[in-house]
Amino acid sequence: MNALMIQGTASGVGKSVLTAGLCRLLARNGVRVAPFKPQNMSNNAAVTADGGEVGRAQALQALACGLEPVTDMNPVLIKPEADQTAQLIVRGQVAGRLEARRFHEDREGLLDTVLESFERLGSRYDMVVVEGAGSPAEPNLRRGDIANMGFAGAAGVPVWLVGDIDRGGVFASLKGTLDTLSAAERRRVRALLINRFRGSRELLGEALDWLVRETGKPLAGVLPWLPLDLPEEDAPYRHARAGGGVFHVAVIAYPRMSNHDDIDPLAAESGVSVRFVRRAGELQPADVVILPGSKHVVTDLQWLRDQGFVVALQRHLRHGGRLLGLCGGMQMLGRYIRDAGAEGGDGLGWLPIATTMRPQKTLRRVDGIARWPESVRVTGYEIHHGESDIDDALFPFAVRSEDGQVWGSYVHGLFEQGGFRKAWLAAMGHADGDGIDQRRRTLASLDLLADTLERELAPELLAPLLRRGAAT
Repeated sequence: MNALMIQGTASGVGKSVLTAGLCRLLARNGVRVAPFKPQNMSNNAAVTADGGEVGRAQALQALACGLEPVTDMNPVLIKPEADQTAQLIVRGQVAGRLEARRFHEDREGLLDTVLESFERLGSRYDMVVVEGAGSPAEPNLRRGDIANMGFAGAAGVPVWLVGDIDRGGVFASLKGTLDTLSAAERRRVRALLINRFRGSRELLGEALDWLVRETGKPLAGVLPWLPLDLPEEDAPYRHARAGGGVFHVAVIAYPRMSNHDDIDPLAAESGVSVRFVRRAGELQPADVVILPGSKHVVTDLQWLRDQGFVVALQRHLRHGGRLLGLCGGMQMLGRYIRDAGAEGGDGLGWLPIATTMRPQKTLRRVDGIARWPESVRVTGYEIHHGESDIDDALFPFAVRSEDGQVWGSYVHGLFEQGGFRKAWLAAMGHADGDGIDQRRRTLASLDLLADTLERELAPELLAPLLRRGAAT
């Protein structure tokens, strides 16, 4: 099978984005390519064409390939609920819970599932670009590994190892990671890649020579830092922009916040200031406060109360501010959350709904015409366990308060469509929305990334990837 795996020296070094960029580059050159991540750990997910859910990064990578995401692209998704437990999603559906003390044992049995999904993709496409998770150099995670070298060895996939020079220590990180691997794993690493360099390449000359000499690995390239407008699974604060805006949006970042990329289209608007806040004293100034999704609604609601946000939100509403709850955030704003299990209790009572938690998760794509504030297209998806009373006449919103200050919606990706976002901002008091679809911004960034990879990657390493069916 023709495949290449992108592994990294740490979380956040750019594996997801570089995988998307390679997918875009290959697809533009006529290669039928698909993304794959054997195991992802994230509370930011998207609904697939086959009715399941995958990590948000795999949905982005599928877009880069010109494909709809499917569950085979991310067969194992782990969604943390608390410090010691997480929800386990296998092939897009809830399969139970993982406990930290049994993580290795419970994960080992998933390798066959991962390999089956990988082989299905390989049978349909010329090339599969695989993204690793975190770092392969974690001794405590080696046993039962299905995310990095454990998968690469079982599937026979070559690896490029990526380090982030912007965070510092990239040469030690790359060499140190290789030094922790077994001899067979080191042989599997075919090239090194340095990401997010700011400055003149000439400044790195001696250091690059040292790296190649000490590791015995060729350098695939040194990629510059790029001003990309792409959703990220685990870095909500990167896209926030607090300066220069005339319209202020404050997003409450509770500990189990999920699907924070819902906010990216607002942060991309000129004239809009978006801030993620974790202290009640940071809430103002705010024209609109957003309560985003949550992986554990009652726990995050209690955190809101403990941190003093309820009083701050009451003050915000008294002064005419607006409040929007998305998915779990909307459930918090209702009167009650009911569950036969552990999750349940009083909500904030600012929306006339009650929510009942169900064992079966709702996974649904959304594509319709808004009833409010204007008749424009809205696309997105729903991922939630709770069921609430909703008013279809308010689509894409589910409910609003009698005074019109508090709103709720189950739709993730609510602001992706530029026409709807512009109409909503105008209704909130900001008349200068640009109306640009977020997909357009995303594709422009993917093309910029693909152009950069095409220019900066070593030709002798890139050329085999561009030849359909050629060995990597």
